Amino acid sequence: MSSPEDDTTAGRASILVVDDLEASRYLTSSWLRRNGYRVTEARTGREALDVLATDELDMVLLDVNLPDMSGFEVCERVKGDPRTAAMPVIHISATAIEVEDRTTGLDRGADGYLVEPVDPGELVATVEAALRYYRARSHAERLALRLGRLTRATLAMNSARTFDDVLVAAAAGAATIFEGPASVVSASHRGLVRSATTDDPAEPPAVRADTLRALEQVTKEVGDGATASAVFPTPDGLSTVTLAYPNPSQLPVAITVAARSIRSEDDRNLLLQLGQATALACEAMRTFSEEHQLALTLQRSLLPRELPARPELEMAARYAPASDNAEIGGDFYEVSDLGGRLLIAVGDVVGHSIEAATVMGEVRHALRAYAVEGHGPVEILHRLDAMLRRYHPRSLTTLCLVVIDPASGAVEIANAGHIPPLLADATGARYVEIAGPLLGIGLPRPPATELTVAPGTLVLLVTDGLIERRGIVIDDGMESLRTAVVHDADLETLCDQLLERFGEAAEDDIALLAFRRR
Repeated sequence: MSSPEDDTTAGRASILVVDDLEASRYLTSSWLRRNGYRVTEARTGREALDVLATDELDMVLLDVNLPDMSGFEVCERVKGDPRTAAMPVIHISATAIEVEDRTTGLDRGADGYLVEPVDPGELVATVEAALRYYRARSHAERLALRLGRLTRATLAMNSARTFDDVLVAAAAGAATIFEGPASVVSASHRGLVRSATTDDPAEPPAVRADTLRALEQVTKEVGDGATASAVFPTPDGLSTVTLAYPNPSQLPVAITVAARSIRSEDDRNLLLQLGQATALACEAMRTFSEEHQLALTLQRSLLPRELPARPELEMAARYAPASDNAEIGGDFYEVSDLGGRLLIAVGDVVGHSIEAATVMGEVRHALRAYAVEGHGPVEILHRLDAMLRRYHPRSLTTLCLVVIDPASGAVEIANAGHIPPLLADATGARYVEIAGPLLGIGLPRPPATELTVAPGTLVLLVTDGLIERRGIVIDDGMESLRTAVVHDADLETLCDQLLERFGEAAEDDIALLAFRRR
């Protein structure tokens, strides 16, 4: 462990001399000042406690016999205060004492006991010995405290859900560890420079968009040749910066804290470790975001590019991922033109992964193929079930199929473990009472449900991501959706309103499709 380079080093330590005799107080203080110590004087116990409450001190030289209270009592109060408990207290007695008096002083918390007349060399040696222990203890406690804060900051960064959250956790961690203002700057996977800054460890960092020039300027100030994590003082001497390069092809992470917070080699190492942890967390978030964006692009490419235009039927559809950093899922919708009729479907491959998205693509394409071959909705479900059991035995899927003749309004519905269609007209909204086993388990299926959709009737198909919430019964979500649907609303507006109302707290992907006979 390195020696702490702070204000407790010999020659700069602050010592409180407490003695009611001016001559003794002057003599002791003069010896200490002559050896480079900073000295504050007090005449009474009360005055000493007042000084300790406001000033940052490193040691107390305390007379035993004070006019208002004993030095023993003052020592007990100093040791009883968590802020000053570790501070060395050395008693000085100007009167003849017994061994029991020394024992009492030491038992009540003192770190040493001197009897006047005190040799100046003995006084200074005793002071330095006590300070040496105090420095080592204070440094160890301070380092342990900062290491704990570093661990919590690293955990917060690794638990972050967005790139901004990583920067906020890093800035908050830097401010807490180094007990002062801090800022963190880096670039996201899209090259957008973001910064998180706080002037007070008690205040949450503010995040804002920054410029690439700002990050490049920091890099230039500390040296263009930096290729690894390192700590650099800035030219103005007011702050210090750690630059961490997780990947040579990436821009660095720059963490800035006040220079006064870096008082030892251990502090520099802590700042360096924080920079490396932040760089790794940022790089992991960039990688995850890039992979998620690729996966999301793949998933969107598997959905219909546009809905078929039929004059008798107006339609609107939406797909929304749960959040920017959630894994992609298997939610989808499909509309296929079968000549005079339309096949409309909404489904969900269970799971959140690239595999779920690719299985979803296979299900959608197989669905269209079976529909083009002329199979009815129940037969389509039978064939999809067989396909999944053969090629994807662990991929369970829910699906609701609707085949509609827009001209007559005749509808066939087959369901495979999915939320049933919601019908809304002037009389109200209701779910079609239809059920069936989900796909991939090989169970028999009920016949299709046939009905006629009157002109003006709205039909809504959704995946459970819209209404299912942790800790809430899905029936309650279905009821909330039922009461929120207005049958004569503009379909595009209705879809946007449903996503705004139900989708904000979504924990899953969402697919919904609404249609209405004109």
